[in-house]
Parts: sequence; C-alpha cells; structure tokens
Amino acid sequence: MRHHYNKGIIFDMDNTLLKSKIDFPRMKHAIFQVLMENGCCQPEVDWRSHTASQLIEIGRQSAHMTQELEGEMWAAVTAVEKEGMHGAVLEEYAVEVLVELQQRYQLYILTNNASAAAVEALQETGIAHYFAQIVAREQMPELKPSSSGVHYILRQHPEWSVDAWTMIGDSWIDGKAAQDADIRFIAYQSEVQEMERRGVRPYATLSDLRELLTIF
Repeated sequence: MRHHYNKGIIFDMDNTLLKSKIDFPRMKHAIFQVLMENGCCQPEVDWRSHTASQLIEIGRQSAHMTQELEGEMWAAVTAVEKEGMHGAVLEEYAVEVLVELQQRYQLYILTNNASAAAVEALQETGIAHYFAQIVAREQMPELKPSSSGVHYILRQHPEWSVDAWTMIGDSWIDGKAAQDADIRFIAYQSEVQEMERRGVRPYATLSDLRELLTIF
C-alpha cells in the first residue's frame, strides 16, 4: 500500500527506540586521551561535562589536529559504539508505536552513531524498514547538538513547512538540534533539569512511547 505523506517525525535512536548499552563515559575518556596525548586540548579540560561531539569539536579547532589523528579519534568512538550496539534491544512499545505512526507520517532516524552500526542495530531489532532514511554522522557536517542533521532531513522535503516536522529524543542534544532548526521537540524519559539548564523547552515530555499516539 502506498502512503501519501505530508508530515515527518525524526527519531533519535539510542535510549529513544533502542536501549543503549553504549558506555558514553568510556567513549568520552577515549576521545580525551587521544586529544591530550597529541596536544589538542589542555589536560584540565573537564571531559566529563562535555558530550562526545563537543570534545571532537575541541579537537577539530586545535592547530595540532591532523587527518590521521581525526581518524584515530573516530576509531576510538566506533569501537565503543560497536560494543554497545551489539545485541541491542528495543525500548518498550517501540514496534507498536512505529507500526501506527508510519501509516501517517514519514519516519526518519537521526543518530550521531556511525551509519554501519546504526543500520545493523536497527536491522537486528527488526525496525529498519519503518524508516524512509537512517541519517547518521556521515551525513551531517556537525553532530547533534548542531542542527545540521535535522536540516539535512528537512531538505528531503523542501515543499513541507517546518510545522510538518517533529523530533523525538531523550537527550538535550536532540532538543537543541530540533529547536535550532525551528521544529518542535518531544522529550522521552529525559532529564528535565538538564534540558532546562541547556535552554531546551520540549513541546511535551513522555515517560512511555505509547503517549506519542495520543499526541499524533
């Protein structure tokens, strides 16, 4: 059956649709180690308070950054991701919600993960086919919290207004990316104080994915 869509929903992947086992503190520390050992950041940088994408940006700004070093940094990230994505399981009610929503909306994934790891995890869990496109870090000039990935998806439908789009995610970086692209953001099982601290104002806050079906 062909669907005629005029609206889209962008989902974050980790801890929104998949229960993430990615060890983000270990990932951040691995990036920090590469940067510090190669003189790309100061030893006193508080790596715990930065996101992985912010640490990578710090590295990119450094005069000491080379292509080889950037490759080393991404290799460290990918190794931690792969380990965490292996045997991923779905968030509660993900399938029934996707089945319902994909009948009326075009669905997208927007993840800071590597494309291969994301596709593999979504195929393993049996939900890859619900999405028009899986947009990963290879498709965006800058990772979330940058809005560049959101804009990449919005460009797939230049005929739709920004009001046609909604983004759903668990982290402030998802909210920031959505807000900066002027689309509404729905927070799922998120840390409310962290959202507030980062200036993210969700349209709605959910504790259960089925609540999406009362909104859409």
